[in-house]
Amino acid sequence: MPLRDHLSKPARETNGATPREGFGAFGGVFTPCTLTILGVIMFLRFGQVIGNTGVWMGLVVVLLAKTITTLTALSLSAIATNTRVRGGGAYFLISRSLGAEFGGSIGVVFFLAQAISVAMYVLGFTEAFLAAFPEVGLSSTAVASVVNMVVFLCVYIGAGWAIRIQYVILALLGLSLVSFFAGALGRFDAANFESNLQAGFQPGESFFTMFALFFPAATGIMAGANMSGDLKDPGKAIPRGTLLSILVTGVIYVAIALCLGGAVDRTTLQTNSLVMEDVALVGLLITVGVFAATLSSALGSMMGAPRILQALGRDEVFERLRFLGQGDGPNNEPRRAIVVTFAICEICLLLGDLNAIAPVITMFFMITYGYLCLATFYESITRNPSYRPTFRWSHWSTALLGAAGCAAVMFLTSPLWAVLSIAAMGLLHRYVARREIIVTWGDAQSGAAYERARRALLKLEQERYHPKNWRPSIIAFSGGAWNRRHLAVYGHWLTASRGVLTLAQVITGDMDEHMVRRRNQEEALRRFIQKEQLGAFPAVLVAPTRDLGMEALIQCHGMGALRPNLVLLGFSEDPDRMERFVGVVRSTTELGRSVALIREERRGRDPWRPPPGPIDVWWRGQDNGHLMVLLAHMLVQNDAWRGRRIRLLRVIGSEAGREEARKHLQELLNVARVPADVNVLVNDDPVATIRQTSHHAAVTFLGFLPPQEGGEVAFAEGTRRFLDGLGTVIMVWSTGEVRLEA
Repeated sequence: MPLRDHLSKPARETNGATPREGFGAFGGVFTPCTLTILGVIMFLRFGQVIGNTGVWMGLVVVLLAKTITTLTALSLSAIATNTRVRGGGAYFLISRSLGAEFGGSIGVVFFLAQAISVAMYVLGFTEAFLAAFPEVGLSSTAVASVVNMVVFLCVYIGAGWAIRIQYVILALLGLSLVSFFAGALGRFDAANFESNLQAGFQPGESFFTMFALFFPAATGIMAGANMSGDLKDPGKAIPRGTLLSILVTGVIYVAIALCLGGAVDRTTLQTNSLVMEDVALVGLLITVGVFAATLSSALGSMMGAPRILQALGRDEVFERLRFLGQGDGPNNEPRRAIVVTFAICEICLLLGDLNAIAPVITMFFMITYGYLCLATFYESITRNPSYRPTFRWSHWSTALLGAAGCAAVMFLTSPLWAVLSIAAMGLLHRYVARREIIVTWGDAQSGAAYERARRALLKLEQERYHPKNWRPSIIAFSGGAWNRRHLAVYGHWLTASRGVLTLAQVITGDMDEHMVRRRNQEEALRRFIQKEQLGAFPAVLVAPTRDLGMEALIQCHGMGALRPNLVLLGFSEDPDRMERFVGVVRSTTELGRSVALIREERRGRDPWRPPPGPIDVWWRGQDNGHLMVLLAHMLVQNDAWRGRRIRLLRVIGSEAGREEARKHLQELLNVARVPADVNVLVNDDPVATIRQTSHHAAVTFLGFLPPQEGGEVAFAEGTRRFLDGLGTVIMVWSTGEVRLEA
């Protein structure tokens, strides 16, 4: 089902079509990004990283992780400033760049990653809460469910309320960091710092295991982009807020690494997950910080995930999600999607341990980041004129490096989960692609296809033609196609998905009077092509006469090496039109185009079901014979014709030359690698022999010579008498471009 153009229908947009009040770069982007990045890993695992890698290598870990996320953020900023950003975050940006297939698959996995992440953060809060207050006496499931409900209610009320809650959490997180830095500076020892400069890995640990442990702390850069539908000016807020958050959190992580290296010995760093609480001036504030980090991350994911799901429902990428595209209130809050996110989170909490699926969540985040970089790379290298981002600090090389970095992180973290995640993405992509969704926005795939086609055409134009490279480029004058379907069908069969087919129609009259009709007929041809599932292009021309229009199309249609090399015509038996029709055939041959005339006698039957019988090719010489054999071979490449016998036939007047003729044809087929039966017949009446032998053939290929000027009527009458008694016949005249030996 076609996607609806939400860009032209304001009622379907997440934001509405008119500007409204929204969040700025600080509240809508910087705050959620920062709170997601400064999470549980910072409080509970960063000490272990520094204890194993040492200060210098620990700084390399931070720098490398921040480099990858910065490259991704540069790509994010470029895409965000190149289009009018709506709700849906990463899904919206990727779908508008790489198309519905990539966007839809990314949207699903990123939504699930965000939704399940809520459960992970809630469980993290629960563990910290029960460790701090063991006397509560509640089960972890009960506490987690209560926390999940609180997070759900905060987000369900509205993004504005959730953002205000995040301001409070950000303040508490700031207090906990102040407490840590104050305590660490008081305990800083230069000798201890020097002893912690170099790496000292525990058994089984390495730089890569520590990098994999730390890297999730660097993610979270999409937390602000996920709120794109609630931002006042996404094009400005996303780049500024995201990059500022990366810079600030990078400075904080560097400062923590230096303080831990100088305040704590290596053994304690490696074994004590609560080392920051022990170092802090007020240890309770670190516990508060852990609470703040987990709650803020849960809130951020609970706000972001529903907006991705709402955008998927609005775009109707998955028809069953359509009802989730509906928003509520003046700000179009995705409350239906919020309920779904809450339910998924609650199911995960009831299942208990999420450690088994945690790696795949990280993989999905990395795939999303990688595809975002890939989208920017595609937009850059295709040199699409519409790619005009106002953000100037992104380049195709940085985008490609970011995509490669994300792929490397995936396989360094877990090769197995990386392969499984990519496979899952591939299946989703295939599912969306098979639905053949018609989108109303442009994407970089179209630009990339255009650029590849442009370069390929230029390359073909520069290379010398060789018969080995011949492919059918057919222009079939099928008219409106519905009345002459057999020409369209045979054109499709003769290209066999290996060439180019154009269905052509000529409208006679004055162009000014028929412009609307021309557009309507071209659209009708396009609908016919789609309905019949033909790999073809429509071409409709207005001309004073049909003959002039046909000659104009034959001369001018196509580009470079993709100009038609075979003109497919229906054989006209109308005496009033015969002379002009044969004149078009002669003009076509003079223009250097091969010609195939089809006389089809199965009117009223399904044109897609060929009649029973063999495919007969009557050999009269090399000029036309090579092309006829190749066209017969192209026919049997189609499923409808597969398994049919090709008979290469020749009629001669003397028995003496029969064996030599048979050997010649057999050797030609052997060299050509075309399976066919050879039969040489002896008879003084070739016409009678052809009629008798091919009377029950599915299709008969015959060569012909175009008439000289003034011989049109004689040619037409003679051909009509000759074909009497035969079924479907394809008469071929070749320019000699095709050689079976190639």
